[in-house]
Amino acid sequence: MLNSLDLPKRPQDTRVVVAMSGGVDSSVVAGLMKREGYDVVGVTLQLYDHGEAVHRAGACCAGQDIQDARRVAESLGIPHYVLDYEDRFREAVIERFAESYIAGETPIPCVACNQTVKFSDLLETAKTLGADVLATGHYVRTGMVGNHRALHRPVDLDRDQSYFLFATTQDQLDFLRFPLGGMTKAETRELAREFGLSVAEKQDSQDICFVPQGKYADVIERLKPDAAEPGDIVHLDGRVLGRHQGIIHFTIGQRRGIGVATGEPLYVVRLDAANRRVIVGPREALGTREIVLRDVNWIGPGLLENIPADGLELHAKVRSTRPPRPAILRLRDGQAVVELLDGETGVAPGQACVFFDDDGDGARVLGGGWIERTVPGHATGSPEKTTQATATA
Repeated sequence: MLNSLDLPKRPQDTRVVVAMSGGVDSSVVAGLMKREGYDVVGVTLQLYDHGEAVHRAGACCAGQDIQDARRVAESLGIPHYVLDYEDRFREAVIERFAESYIAGETPIPCVACNQTVKFSDLLETAKTLGADVLATGHYVRTGMVGNHRALHRPVDLDRDQSYFLFATTQDQLDFLRFPLGGMTKAETRELAREFGLSVAEKQDSQDICFVPQGKYADVIERLKPDAAEPGDIVHLDGRVLGRHQGIIHFTIGQRRGIGVATGEPLYVVRLDAANRRVIVGPREALGTREIVLRDVNWIGPGLLENIPADGLELHAKVRSTRPPRPAILRLRDGQAVVELLDGETGVAPGQACVFFDDDGDGARVLGGGWIERTVPGHATGSPEKTTQATATA
């Protein structure tokens, strides 16, 4: 007989390591596992030099969060460990974030953090602690399909974090559990109150943990002092409209703060890092119908190389804040190419394109890849600035 984590063991004989960020979601996971009688161990990662972000509302992974996680573990009566992963986090996440911005991309450090620190390094640490599973507070679901676990969108689509987990491997999925995938955020907070947790009313994190006040350019300039090289702001028609102080201050789809006035609405449509140029143009120039991907991770049925020659119909999500939309995935000369049937606007290299088998709650995540480049084409909808989003749990 299986327990609630789909393991053939009694709860008291099943060790669950919970990744505790100090927020309400992961704290409730620890509380749920304890209530169900599992052998629970809490682990919190110290990822960066807290500095001025320690007491900032809306930050995640800050010094206060470590204290909150410790207090929750104490109130639940579970062991709690703080692991110093600062060097690894700096190398695998922060440095890559800065390099990606300098290259004219708009990176998603939370995916890189999940991919390297949380679901790779922490997962191995959990195993050394004798864990049967690693549980987190992400709003996604997994369930058995054949002999392996599949990743699905949650019940609460307003909290859906599947976009940030596309790079999770099959081996990692088989070891991970996400107890909140069948709940709404309101239900989670109610459980926190029921458990008497000090974080029950704690504000959700909004910013990237290592970016104080959400100022990405400041972080990059500190890490890479020569990164903010000035250059030209150039219209698609070739006109030089002005100068900028570094492409790290711009993202694809941006309209405000460009620094030039021509009497017509202008958007950032491309960043030419090699020549330090910001290319601007009208709204229609933001349209994208085709995306070329790199480093694709496939967790759907079968093998990626065995998809039909004429392509696989699916739904693709190119921004964390947009729903999955109809698309066709093809392999062209060994490279994954996605055709967006309705088109999209403001698609930025460095972001992720994630595949689903449907667009509703419970839809299966088939995988995804990093956007290497886009092919212009007409798109419906209105543009908006490509922004960062966080996926803490």
